[in-house]
Amino acid sequence: MYKRLGLFMLFGCALAAHVAHAEADRVHFKPDNVLPVHASSKVPLPQVRSHIALIVDEQTLQPLLNKNGGLVAPIASITKLMTAMVVLDAQLPMDEAVSVAEDDSGTRKRSRSRLSIGMTFTRSELLKMALMASENRAALALAKSYPGGTAAAVAAMNTKARELGMQNTRFYDPTGLSRDNVSTAHDLVKMVAAARNYSLIQQYSTAAVVSVDNLGGRAMRFSNTNPLVRSASWDIGVSKTGFISEAGLCLVMEAKINQRPVIIVLLNSWGKRTRIGDANRIRKWMESAYKREHRT
Repeated sequence: MYKRLGLFMLFGCALAAHVAHAEADRVHFKPDNVLPVHASSKVPLPQVRSHIALIVDEQTLQPLLNKNGGLVAPIASITKLMTAMVVLDAQLPMDEAVSVAEDDSGTRKRSRSRLSIGMTFTRSELLKMALMASENRAALALAKSYPGGTAAAVAAMNTKARELGMQNTRFYDPTGLSRDNVSTAHDLVKMVAAARNYSLIQQYSTAAVVSVDNLGGRAMRFSNTNPLVRSASWDIGVSKTGFISEAGLCLVMEAKINQRPVIIVLLNSWGKRTRIGDANRIRKWMESAYKREHRT
C-alpha cells in the first residue's frame, strides 16, 4: 500500500480493481461483489487531500476509493461512536440523571467544554452532546456512569472492537483525547456500519442543532460539529468529527449518494476546510460518475 502523501493522485483514489491489497483482505472486504464507480466512466478522480481516505459501498463492503486505508493512526473523537454503542448496549436508563463530576475534566490537550463541574443532565442529553457537539465532559460522564466505571467502559469498547473484527483498533479513553486511541480506516468502516444500527446514534449524531436541559439550570444550545448535516445536498445517516493535534481533523459518515449507501472515512486532514472539501469532492465525483454511467 502506498505510504507517501506526495503520491496521493496515484494511490489516493484507487478504484475497485486496484484495492485488493492485504489490508483490505484482512478486514474481509468483498472485492468480487461490487457496484463500482467505473474507471471507464472517465470521470476524473477527486483530489482527496486528507492523508487517509476510504469510501466503501455499505452493501457490498467494496472499497470505491482508498488512500492509506490500512494505516494505523489516532482517531480523536471518532472514538465517541464506540463510547455511545457500549453505553447503549448496557441498556442503562436514558432518563437517569448523571452529573458532571470533579474528575471529569475533559479539558486535556486544551480541549474546551461548556459543561461545568456539578451540572446534571439525563443520560440521553449527555449522549446527544457527546455525539453531535463532541462534548468531552459528556463522554466522560457517560463512561463514569457505566457499570464498573470508566475502566469498565473502555474495556467494553475494546471488547466490542474485537467482536466487530476491528483488528487494528485500541481504545484507552472514552473521549478520543488520548493519542493512543488508534484505528485504521478499514476498521472504522466496520465501526460506522455498526453504529448505523443504533437509532439514537443516527438521530443524535446527525442533529443540526439541539437544546439540552441542564437539570436545575437553564437550557443550553449546541450545534453539530459537522456542517454537512445542515446541507440539503447530503443525506447523512451517521456522522462524527474529531480533532487532536496527533490525529489532525477527522470525519466519518454513513450517507446515501445517488441512493447508494456509502461509508466515508477521512483522517489526518489539515486545513480548516479540508475534510469537508474532501467529502464534497467525493460526493460530486460519485454523482458525476453516476450521471455518465446512466446517460442514454
